[in-house]
Amino acid sequence: MALPGGGHRESRMIARLFSFRGGVAPEAYKDASAGMPIRRAPLPSRLIVPLRQSPRATARCCVEVGQKVLKGQRIGEAEGSLGTAVHAPTSGTVTGFDPHTMAHPSGLATRCVVIEPDGEERWIEHRPFDVKAAGRDAARAWLRDCGVVGLGGAAFPSHVKLGADAGIDTLILNGAECEPWITCDDRLMRERATDILAGARILADLAGARRLLVGIEDNKPEAIAAMRAAAHDAGGEVRIQPVPTRYPMGGEKQLIRVLTGIEIPHGRLGAEHGVQCFNVGTAHAAYRAVAHGEPLLDRIVTLTGNVARPGNWEAAIGTPLDELVAFAGPGADTDRYLMGGPMMGFALPRLDVPLTKASNCIIAASPSLMPPPPPEQPCIRCGECARACPAELQPFELYWFSRARNFDKARAYHLFDCIECGCCAYVCPAHIPLVDYYRFAKGEIQAREHDQAAADRARERFEFRNLRQARDKEEKAARLAAKAAETRARPAAGSGTAAASPSAAQQAALLPASAEDKKKALIAAALARAQAQKAAAPPRKADGPGAATRAESAADAGRRQAGSTYTPDDGGATSAEAGDSAR
Repeated sequence: MALPGGGHRESRMIARLFSFRGGVAPEAYKDASAGMPIRRAPLPSRLIVPLRQSPRATARCCVEVGQKVLKGQRIGEAEGSLGTAVHAPTSGTVTGFDPHTMAHPSGLATRCVVIEPDGEERWIEHRPFDVKAAGRDAARAWLRDCGVVGLGGAAFPSHVKLGADAGIDTLILNGAECEPWITCDDRLMRERATDILAGARILADLAGARRLLVGIEDNKPEAIAAMRAAAHDAGGEVRIQPVPTRYPMGGEKQLIRVLTGIEIPHGRLGAEHGVQCFNVGTAHAAYRAVAHGEPLLDRIVTLTGNVARPGNWEAAIGTPLDELVAFAGPGADTDRYLMGGPMMGFALPRLDVPLTKASNCIIAASPSLMPPPPPEQPCIRCGECARACPAELQPFELYWFSRARNFDKARAYHLFDCIECGCCAYVCPAHIPLVDYYRFAKGEIQAREHDQAAADRARERFEFRNLRQARDKEEKAARLAAKAAETRARPAAGSGTAAASPSAAQQAALLPASAEDKKKALIAAALARAQAQKAAAPPRKADGPGAATRAESAADAGRRQAGSTYTPDDGGATSAEAGDSAR
């Protein structure tokens, strides 16, 4: 059996594990929240549902203020190739369509549909979707319209990852959950393993994969046991594979390398090498969408840190985080909240932001639990960051180039290969926030590329405008020359004379080749029109002497009467006139 990008391999399941370079082993802090079962969060007083669930695309609002909506009703239409639909998490009334701050470090706002729940939880009519009868393309469209995206934190559209048939041989289910504090996937695998594997088989069938691997870190023995029991009961060819607990094992390229030995090169995707990876939460959402016709309306989020009741809550998309965090009982000394884990997460700009599909964990931080980092010190070039980098980059070089704003060199050193895992900053003895420098450099490069693309489009429009004006001038000159030729031909035809062959000037006017030729053609055409008009005009009758001639004759007669001498031999002047001339 030939695997794309992997050479010839045996068809049996791969039992051998590989490894990846770098990585760290931070304290897990998972026991407190992983020991509690998933609880359903009550509906809040209002739901703020963002139409932009990820940085890649937004949805077009398809409801109006004051409209009654049902649970599962579409309130946002998917736009663009990376867009997915957005739905009402419960029944109620649309009370607003306003910008609200997003759960993003920038603190920027995005358009959100505000819904006031009525407490009735009235569903739209929904039914299972027959994947085999509908076909692959229809199934991908169904997942898009159900709003199914990656629930591992990136919220990448699942229908895009299924994409065109790229020869997928192996589908990997990511249950590593390597980030400290986060346990939502762990509890999901413990409690809903059967549904997860059913969704994984749906995704594998749509991708055309012939085998299914599930990678789970070995610090989750209960989840491994639950998934193995579900796989045994369901039958089929699926392998539940424990992997070493090492951060960032949950990274897509790292997990693919550990499970298959395939190393995905820079700028390439796993699908190009016959491997595709989905989160366990995504597989569960795909199962609900296909088996029950339910769109993605809620997600499981870990509430942990400086709280009295850590655990995992299943909450509706759009729930304000301040109302959700209150269920966990945050401590009085909580000074900030982190979205995501401590390695790749970020501090929330405010707490009244809505829950999105990418929100997997909220950590309440306090000075005693997470003290502020020490002040940044100069780099000592120890190389610890390079040894810890799982992407095998040179973080210290990227740091210097990013700090010096030498973005071309940073890009040459594969800045965009950085997965922003935070391993380099975790081991840095100088306490340099290296990932912040990399994010800054990436943002500057992307902004410059955007500006350059806008400038290129403006230049193309300007050049097209100049070409259009030059074309219009040429067409106008050709029309004038043709009209001139027609004008010249008309008198000749009227007089009955044979038309002469066109002159060189006429030929130049008919076929102008350059700006100078066009100018000469226009002049020649004007002269030809003047000559034609002069030739066509009737001859003027000869009149008698004009007034000036009559006045001069009268003056001569007066002089003769005065006795002036007149010599008519050659029209000479009189003596008086000669004296006037001398004077």
